[in-house]
Amino acid sequence: MLELISSYSTLAILAAAAVHVLAFVVLTLWAKSDRKRIAQTLERFTAGLPHRSRMDFHVHLSDQIDAFLADIGDVMAQPYNSPDRVRLADRIRIIDERRDYLHSLRFETAWNVARTMIEAYPLAGVLGTILAIGSALAADDQASVNIIVTRFGDAIWSTFAGLSAAIVLMLIGSVVEPGFARLSENRLGVREMASKVKRELSINEQSGNGPSDNEQRGDEPTANEIKSSDPSNPNTSSDQPTDASA
Repeated sequence: MLELISSYSTLAILAAAAVHVLAFVVLTLWAKSDRKRIAQTLERFTAGLPHRSRMDFHVHLSDQIDAFLADIGDVMAQPYNSPDRVRLADRIRIIDERRDYLHSLRFETAWNVARTMIEAYPLAGVLGTILAIGSALAADDQASVNIIVTRFGDAIWSTFAGLSAAIVLMLIGSVVEPGFARLSENRLGVREMASKVKRELSINEQSGNGPSDNEQRGDEPTANEIKSSDPSNPNTSSDQPTDASA
């Protein structure tokens, strides 16, 4: 049994490395899909704004998302009664209705597993080496020299496969992980922007339903009140009763 495991350790490491590469491909496609959905949602949200950024088609989606967030920030810096702010208030439901792309726990968990398990390949190579050496030492006295040499050869190839797989996967990870980190930053930026827009627009709605102008002026008399209180006004009614005999 020990001999069988040690003989297939190299193939097992290479098969696991191939699955790991496929996992990075799936994560890349997953990140691209979420990034595209975020960009499309923000494009719908900012459609019709007079000063929306115009970018070339070859610009990375993360840069487009940053540009859309900057456009929204410019609109939120405008006065409260500006038409652009009113337009954003009408469209805030676009972001609320499609928030599944902002749920990043599953993606970040899969990314963390793929990144952490790269460190397991050198350990797997060492484990295969130990198994091969143990298999060679456990051989009986009648075992030929060729069998012992074969076991030590398996040990060397197992170590080589583990180190090579780790190097290749580290190279792939260094290429794709910056995009994953940017996606996490984009999600965080969209969540903060949505919260800010909803908070400020709700404050504006509450201030729009505040007291009227006359109530805000307090005890300031109106023109009719000044006219009625003027004693020189002949139309002013007197509180004293009139003398009927006069």
